[in-house]
Amino acid sequence: MATTKWTLDPTHSELQFKVKHLMITTVTGNLKSFSAELTSNDDDFTNAEISFKGDINSIDTGNTDRDNHLKSADFFDAEKFASIEFKSTSVEKDGDDYTIKGDLTVKDVTKSVKLTAEFGGIATDPWGNTKAGFTLSGKINRTDFGLTWNAALETGGVMVSEEVRILGELQFVKQA
Repeated sequence: MATTKWTLDPTHSELQFKVKHLMITTVTGNLKSFSAELTSNDDDFTNAEISFKGDINSIDTGNTDRDNHLKSADFFDAEKFASIEFKSTSVEKDGDDYTIKGDLTVKDVTKSVKLTAEFGGIATDPWGNTKAGFTLSGKINRTDFGLTWNAALETGGVMVSEEVRILGELQFVKQA
């Protein structure tokens, strides 16, 4: 069985996070700069090895003040911890979906997480490149990674939810 390396196509990929604000609406942010690689057996991604690295300084929520607060020591502390990283420990196939388990490192704290990747298929672009597409989803608790800043509300509850939803549209290019 041949081993195949795939690299992220950043121009056709996006990675978002969603967090409840005031417990009534959801704020969406993006990591604008990130990379990922996966190694698989041919075109079967079961037991693939996946690695990811995201640049904290590329966080974009559409609001400069909020972005700067997220990069500050209250949250990610980008000056000390410039990236978040993920390394898979297992990838299992369930129909067209994959369950990905791995170690996520944020602010020097590493925790096991579970993500789901819906397989979109494999296609060849007009330039002869073989591409594979996935829709990624999952949830983490931000306090597990030392992202504990919050503010209590007079009406009860908190300003920022502990749950963070992760969503991605990821396209990979098969390497020759």
